[in-house]
Amino acid sequence: MQAAAMDPADEPPAMLWGMDPIFSAFARLFVRDILQMTESIQVPGIYFYNLHPIYKVDVLGIVVYKRERDDFFCYGVDDGTGVINCLCWKSNLLKEEEDPSKSGTKHSDAAEGGFDPVAELRKLRQKQRKRCHLEIGELIRVRGPVKTSRQQREIMASTYYKVDDPVMAVQIAWMMEVPQLYRLFYDKRFQLDVAGDSAETSLSKATNVIKDFLKQRLVAKFRPYDVQDLLQPLISSRLQAQEAVAGPSGCQQLNQLLKEVLQVLQDEGTVYRKVKSQDEVYHVTIQDKDLLIAVKDIIREDSKREKYAEKGCHILHILSAVRQRYSLNVSKAALELVLQTLECDSDIVSTSDSHYIAF
Repeated sequence: MQAAAMDPADEPPAMLWGMDPIFSAFARLFVRDILQMTESIQVPGIYFYNLHPIYKVDVLGIVVYKRERDDFFCYGVDDGTGVINCLCWKSNLLKEEEDPSKSGTKHSDAAEGGFDPVAELRKLRQKQRKRCHLEIGELIRVRGPVKTSRQQREIMASTYYKVDDPVMAVQIAWMMEVPQLYRLFYDKRFQLDVAGDSAETSLSKATNVIKDFLKQRLVAKFRPYDVQDLLQPLISSRLQAQEAVAGPSGCQQLNQLLKEVLQVLQDEGTVYRKVKSQDEVYHVTIQDKDLLIAVKDIIREDSKREKYAEKGCHILHILSAVRQRYSLNVSKAALELVLQTLECDSDIVSTSDSHYIAF
């Protein structure tokens, strides 16, 4: 494939890449996204996913084709979203084991029945070769930097090995962990707190302050004036920075910041208003036990119907039912958090993309 390149104006400065923790980690991305990442203009060999600078990845998948040369194996790895070439270099020990001149039997001076270091070393080499020499249909894990060679995106493996997974426990754990990493890290754009972006920085900090408060206190519902004082230190520091420059009063800035934070939390689904009235009451989505029970009951009841018995209930059907039976103001983002919570508690399970059934 031809590696796509980013517009230099959209690309973060290279000296700031190290501020993104994903840059130093092996990113567990789907193969589809590895193949579609855009390449850096500043430094070839560095790629971007959602503005996150990435050069090394971690992939788990099935070997669908293989080639072997004197110095390396080339495996085609399929993780269900796409297939990528993985160039896996042979270690010196592995090449020595394949060398006929070095594979002859060597006698040890160890006493019969004693410890034979030569034989044990040979066993270790045989196990290493077994783990590194895979056949089509076997499960492989590959770690290494991403390269584009001859217009082909591939992984230059620094570590690779066969994964023994007879009951698919490793694959199931992987499929549950990777979407979580996407939600928490990869799908959140890499943003830097730079000068001139103070408004966005204040909003981000204020949002985190409210989120931390709700999480630590296990708040189920609140009114704006319950959390307003938490943002006062941010407004005070902003007023000190403004010094004598004319602008909105501290009270006005506090009210505006709180309004923006509550809107962000609603857009993310973290909170919602069950009933819209003059008395502004916000419910914390994952702490609303009645909402969790309502969603679970809807899925349990409707998944018994013939129409949904095979694939389960689609998220849009669940959303419609929740709005009819519980609250018109439940957003899709809030419902997704509820479904994620119920699935983590093993109350429901996703049968396919956006379909759910109850246990």
